[in-house]
Amino acid sequence: MSTTADKKTDGKAYNWSTIPSEVVRKGLSRKGFQWKDIMMVMNECHPGMAINPHSHTFEQLACIVSGRAIYHIGETGHEVGPGSILVIPAGAVHYIEPLGDEPVMNLDFFVPAREDYAHLVKHQQEGE
Repeated sequence: MSTTADKKTDGKAYNWSTIPSEVVRKGLSRKGFQWKDIMMVMNECHPGMAINPHSHTFEQLACIVSGRAIYHIGETGHEVGPGSILVIPAGAVHYIEPLGDEPVMNLDFFVPAREDYAHLVKHQQEGE
């Protein structure tokens, strides 16, 4: 006898290009995706955008998908490009400063998911 727990699920596939984004300020937009307690936020950062040094009470992982930048964490500026991974400790002041003339695609990971970004993943409930 088969039960629901025995049935295999095939999962779902998503694509960043179909996820709605929000403009944060001139030169910066973001979009989000959440699965259980993990939230990913894709930031599109354009050269010349206003920088925004900030900190928060939780840790963050950032991965540079494309473009080049200086990613400031505390007093240190890290030159980053595609494939760079940054660990941002809770409480550390940080910000990104795009270099060159191409946008930087920066993928942030938050565990647990950020409640203040819940609006970024509403598209998931609407599409279900």
